[in-house]
Amino acid sequence: MSSATSAPPRHGVPSSHAQPRRRRRGYSRFTRLDMKYSPYLYVAPFFVLFGIFGLYPMLWTLWMSLHDWDLVGTHTFIGLDNYSALLGDEYFWNAVRNTFGMFILSTVPQLALALFLANLLNRPLLRAKTFFRMAIFVPNVVSVAAVAIVFGMLFQRDFGVVNWFLSIFGVDAIDWRREWWTSWIAISTMVDWRWTGYNTLILLAGMQAIPRDLYEAAAMDGASPWRQFWTVTLPMLRPTFVFVVILSTIGGLQLFVEPLIFNNGNIIGGTQREFQTVQMYMFENSIQNLSKAGYGAAVAWALFLMIVVVSILNFVITRRSVKQ
Repeated sequence: MSSATSAPPRHGVPSSHAQPRRRRRGYSRFTRLDMKYSPYLYVAPFFVLFGIFGLYPMLWTLWMSLHDWDLVGTHTFIGLDNYSALLGDEYFWNAVRNTFGMFILSTVPQLALALFLANLLNRPLLRAKTFFRMAIFVPNVVSVAAVAIVFGMLFQRDFGVVNWFLSIFGVDAIDWRREWWTSWIAISTMVDWRWTGYNTLILLAGMQAIPRDLYEAAAMDGASPWRQFWTVTLPMLRPTFVFVVILSTIGGLQLFVEPLIFNNGNIIGGTQREFQTVQMYMFENSIQNLSKAGYGAAVAWALFLMIVVVSILNFVITRRSVKQ
């Protein structure tokens, strides 16, 4: 008997191995396309929402700032006249001074205290860590309106707790809303109380990402905890600290609710604009005075440019100082 032999495949008919090979080839092509374009699809919703609710309002506000814009009437193109008037506006520069004054008084102590508390909560021997971490975040959860109302009562002239405490040391009653420096201190204290815990948790997360081996090596070399903080913690914490500084800069230059409620909803910010911020001045010229919406848009863009410049300066200074 002759042994049965398999006949060779006819011409034009694929073999049993050709179809899986083509399938694998198509799958690898799909995988390459997926690896190349999937990240863009994942982040696309953010950019779509940002374009609708972020970029478009910014560009529209820029277009409004180039007009004499009445929200309930007509508008006329005037070019850069709003910005020229802004440079000579005494009330605008007063608002800039108030904004930067309260920004410095609130941001510097806030970051220093947040760094100290984060380092304290990061110690391995500290007990009840979860409780303290939750407790330190409570002020940020409280409504900003409630915070402003409570602090407004604390800093009352006649029946405020702060004046009562100062009277123990022989200090006369202070009208915290009358002078620019007293109102700055009161509002900055309010901001510090609300945002210190938030920044503390961000810095604490950055500290916990630092490898423990570095601290063990520093301890073996005889470095004290204070020395470890300066030589290990701060250099390794630089990206997180720069992020917190920029975040605090953006929030500090946009002060609005705290000084507004501190003065019982008066957008002027005191009897003589002692603590009116740039954002309050923008609200005054765009919402309360509908006929000056174009000028209010110019104030908004001036505030945006100030935030960008100060954020860049803070980034450069903080990065260099922490690196040194």
